[in-house]
Amino acid sequence: MHFTKMHGLGNDYLYVYGEVPSNIEELSKQLSKRHFGAGSDGMIYISPSAVADFKMRIFNADGSEAKMCGNGIRCVGKYVYDKGYTDKTRLTVETLSGIKTLELNVCLGKVESVSVDMGRAIPDEDMTVSLDGQTVVMTPVSVGNPHAVIFVEDIEGAPLTTLGPKLERHEAFPDGVNVEFVQVLGYGELRMRVWERGSGVTMACGTGACASAMAAVKKAYCSEGEPILVHLDGGTLKITVARDGNVRMTGPAAFVYEGETID
Repeated sequence: MHFTKMHGLGNDYLYVYGEVPSNIEELSKQLSKRHFGAGSDGMIYISPSAVADFKMRIFNADGSEAKMCGNGIRCVGKYVYDKGYTDKTRLTVETLSGIKTLELNVCLGKVESVSVDMGRAIPDEDMTVSLDGQTVVMTPVSVGNPHAVIFVEDIEGAPLTTLGPKLERHEAFPDGVNVEFVQVLGYGELRMRVWERGSGVTMACGTGACASAMAAVKKAYCSEGEPILVHLDGGTLKITVARDGNVRMTGPAAFVYEGETID
């Protein structure tokens, strides 16, 4: 099997053009291992679509399937253009959370960055849960997949690796949840770290950045219609939240290497 390793701000996946194999759960687990596999946050399969230009399916490092990946879909745009599967700079991609529209920023024949219409981000009322004797207040946001956004005073001291996995599997979220810890750096500027459902700590999460921006708008830390800079461990995304709740994400995508599996 031929695969291409790519990343969006360090959120890395192994990309394959073709149909998803029957052993995808075990394959994603094995190849995603950092020391005994290729090393990634999971695998993304790209194929033709009956309702869009392309279809993407996302499998986490634990073998579970995700509905959407913001960093992943930017890489899909770069993959299909740079490899010659399309010459369009505006294209659509079918995902389990709906069809997304991509605008490709091309320089010298290669995609440098991608802007994605992520659809509506839907915030809920703040939720309070008790965990290990402490009270945790979070803002649930759906971006086609579930997020719990927690605002903190100091991002470096946030309990990412202790609270993150416990909230991911908390009974309040029967299907699991992505957990974002967010510090407000200034008006329209956020610092975010993430515990991703099914993958653990990752360098970046595109849908998480969208969810964090929406939660910040809801709490009046940021404004609708104005670019919000979300600084992640792997770099910065520009997020704009429209008045109707529609979110646009802009960021880079990059190739790492090509590989072949060996039986």
